[in-house]
Amino acid sequence: MIVSLLTNLIQVVIGLSSGMAVGGGFVAFLTVLGVIPRLIQLSKTGRMLKVYIGCVIAGSLFGTYLSFTSINWEQPLIILVIWGLFHGIFNGMLAAALTEVLNVFPILSKRIGMDGYLLWMLMAILFGKVAGSLFQWIYFVK
Repeated sequence: MIVSLLTNLIQVVIGLSSGMAVGGGFVAFLTVLGVIPRLIQLSKTGRMLKVYIGCVIAGSLFGTYLSFTSINWEQPLIILVIWGLFHGIFNGMLAAALTEVLNVFPILSKRIGMDGYLLWMLMAILFGKVAGSLFQWIYFVK
C-alpha cells in the first residue's frame, strides 16, 4: 500500500517536472525567436499585449487538455477547416520567425544571385507549400 502510494507520488512529481521543463522550453523558444514581439511590432497592436499573452496561455492549456484526454471531438467540417487554418497560420508564423531570425532568405537570395527577386522566391515557396498540402490532403488522406 505504501509502496504503491509512493510510486504514484513519484510519477506525479516526474510528470509535473517534465511538463514544466517542456513548457519552459517552449516559452523560451518563442522568446528567443521573438515571435510574439515581432508579431506585435508588425501588426502595430501593442495595446493588445494582454490579449496575446492570454491567447498563448489558453492555447497551450487547451492543446494540453486535448492531448491528454480521450475525447472524441466530432465537429462540423467548417469548424475543422477553421481549426486547420489556425494551425497552419501558427506553423507558418513560427517558420517565418525562425527564418527571419536566421536571415535565411536574404542570404540565400544573395548567394544565388536573386537579390531583386526575393518577393517572387517567397511567393513561390508559399504557393508550393499550399499546393503540396492540398495535394497531400486531397489524394493521400482518406
